[in-house]
Amino acid sequence: MALQPSPAGNSKGDYPWWLAALAAIGIILAIVIVTNGIYAQVFRTVVNGVWITVVVTLVAFALATLLGLGIALLGLSDSVALRQASRFYIEIIRGIPMLVLLFYVAFVGAPGIVGAYNFLITPFVKAGLAEPVLVRDLSLMWRAIIALMIGYSSFIAEIFRAGIQSVDHGQIEAAKALGLSRYHRFRLVVFPQAIRVIFPPLSNDFVSMVKDSSLVSVLGVSDITQMGKVYASGSFRFFETYSIVTYIYLILTIGLSLALRQIEQRMGRAHSR
Repeated sequence: MALQPSPAGNSKGDYPWWLAALAAIGIILAIVIVTNGIYAQVFRTVVNGVWITVVVTLVAFALATLLGLGIALLGLSDSVALRQASRFYIEIIRGIPMLVLLFYVAFVGAPGIVGAYNFLITPFVKAGLAEPVLVRDLSLMWRAIIALMIGYSSFIAEIFRAGIQSVDHGQIEAAKALGLSRYHRFRLVVFPQAIRVIFPPLSNDFVSMVKDSSLVSVLGVSDITQMGKVYASGSFRFFETYSIVTYIYLILTIGLSLALRQIEQRMGRAHSR
């Protein structure tokens, strides 16, 4: 009898002992947090940053996905100039460390973004319909979101490109023969097939962004890491604080990984039918 895949995604059907071990450790730590006053205090402080982490991750990833799809479509266009522009963007952004990009967008790009925005709304400002924006009006959280969006869009663009190119060209030609427009060919023929190739690496990037969102703490954004850093620097309880920070991140990332893996398996079963 063939072994069925395990819930944790092991194709050999092994029981997910690693998950059971992690669950046991998680339960033990939860009991410690509830019963130990110091850990409970640290947890109550650090958990206040979860909302910021979630917001930064969701907004940045949604924007990065849209931008990455646009860059990928440019790279697959019939225009040589657009294809070269797409490749130029991807290679440049992928070569910049995320932390450097974060600093660059926050302190160099932000004034440029504000300046460009004020230039575009000049007619409305003269008409008294709008007010010019100051650099300080662009919050540090939004600067961090923009940086993560730009950084991840280059990787997501490559994921979309590979997924789209995996679709059999003959099916695209058949859709052309049926008179479908480029948009309808993409929506009805290409994307439904490409998503099975795109989803696994895209979900991995989503989990990675949850972790990379901790970089926004260098700008003072009050995410999980920043809340832990502030508490630890004031209480000098570094072990307790960063143990709780690690615990919360593991709950988020492992929980997301398991949920996304279940979605991936359901997509595979739906396709096999």
